[in-house]
Amino acid sequence: MIEFFLNGERQCVDVPPDTSVLALLRETLGHCGTKEGCASGDCGACTVAIAEPDAPPPAMWRTANACITPAHQLQGCHLVTVEGLARGEALHPAQAAMVEYHASQCGFCTPGIVMSLFALHESRRQVSTIPLAPQALEAALGGNLCRCTGYRPIRDAAHAMAAQPDSRPTWADDPELETAWRALGRASHATHYHTPQHLAELARLRCEHPQAPLVAGATDLWLGATQRLEQWPEVIDLRQVAELRRIAAEETGWWIGAAVTYQEWEPLLRTHYPAFAHLLERLGSAQIRHRATVGGNIANASPIGDTPPVLLALEARLRLAGPEGERELPLSAFFLDYRKTALRPGECIVAIWLPRPENGSQLRVWKLSKRREDDISTLLGAFHWRQTGERLQDVRVAFGGMAATPLRVPTVEAALEGKPATAEAFADAKRALRAALTPLDDVRGSADYRLTAAANLLERWALTLDPSRDDTQEVALDAYAH
Repeated sequence: MIEFFLNGERQCVDVPPDTSVLALLRETLGHCGTKEGCASGDCGACTVAIAEPDAPPPAMWRTANACITPAHQLQGCHLVTVEGLARGEALHPAQAAMVEYHASQCGFCTPGIVMSLFALHESRRQVSTIPLAPQALEAALGGNLCRCTGYRPIRDAAHAMAAQPDSRPTWADDPELETAWRALGRASHATHYHTPQHLAELARLRCEHPQAPLVAGATDLWLGATQRLEQWPEVIDLRQVAELRRIAAEETGWWIGAAVTYQEWEPLLRTHYPAFAHLLERLGSAQIRHRATVGGNIANASPIGDTPPVLLALEARLRLAGPEGERELPLSAFFLDYRKTALRPGECIVAIWLPRPENGSQLRVWKLSKRREDDISTLLGAFHWRQTGERLQDVRVAFGGMAATPLRVPTVEAALEGKPATAEAFADAKRALRAALTPLDDVRGSADYRLTAAANLLERWALTLDPSRDDTQEVALDAYAH
């Protein structure tokens, strides 16, 4: 049984554990305004807004792809769909602006776009007089594809929301509503959808239900249901496990809980590793970043996962827990082969160790993909080093999309370690790269393309180290590269 609020109305429903929010809305509750486009979290047609009990106002509305969000994760939340925005005949500013600027043609993608604009507008309600920054709009709409209208009128509508009459839905004026949905609690009452609160409970459930998949953000796992039509009689949800939800600061670094989302992780990275934070802007979309977790990206063991190469370059470690207790493992020892990891039966990732940057250390991260937002990597390069005088020290080079696993390239590191950042040193590094790697060859890029592009990323790194380049050139280069 799931208890939550939908557009201000309390709901209590019982659905199978492998039900998505989209299926719950359309098939169980008859709310068909939310559309199914790709069923894989790529197009944004199914975007909804969710307020969770721990989300503080005013920016508490987080967009999500309903097609790949487990319905049971709505427990204790307030879900808003496009049907819940208008107040009688008075449209919400996001809807009114879309109408005024003719920002819809076929209308199929429009509900999702409106929901992304709704969340953006609500987050800016207290600062609506401040012009909407292009970066904020790009982040809000990066996960919404429109196939026929064109994006200019949609962008115009977004900028015009603040000028619309501030009509809010009836439920928004109910002072007791927020108290009511926050009081529902996150503990699931479902029989086959398990929500452990602590590691010990998780370990017990894994022993009792060894075939039940583990789910956190579900941004990859749920594709098994939508794309491969898999069925899961039981599911174990990690989002309430306290030990997996913490960011614990220590003197030399941080333990990042495996169920911490990208959105929750981003402020720390913005302060200490801005190049890593910049990468997150290109990892999926806002809908994905609100739900996807760092632990899931690692455990998935995809050769094109975005965070593992960066974490490898930073020499991250993992804390694992299983029937035999806890252990730590360097991330470099975790990936064994394509989608194969060092996890033992019954083990899971508890946390990821992120070391504090040392004085003088630098990081560059560059991702190549066909689209800027909401796309997977063809190739990703991460470069971490210190510079003492003219010489490079503690060089770490890692790539994703080059082999069956994300990997560091020790021969490239050795070619640069202790050397001045000269053209000759980087020429040696490129030769070492070509000798060490036999890249993937698939629909995203040929082996020759990947090898050439990886060598070009080394060249790009060399250009950022060239003291003859001025600041304007470096800013332009980094903006393009990221």
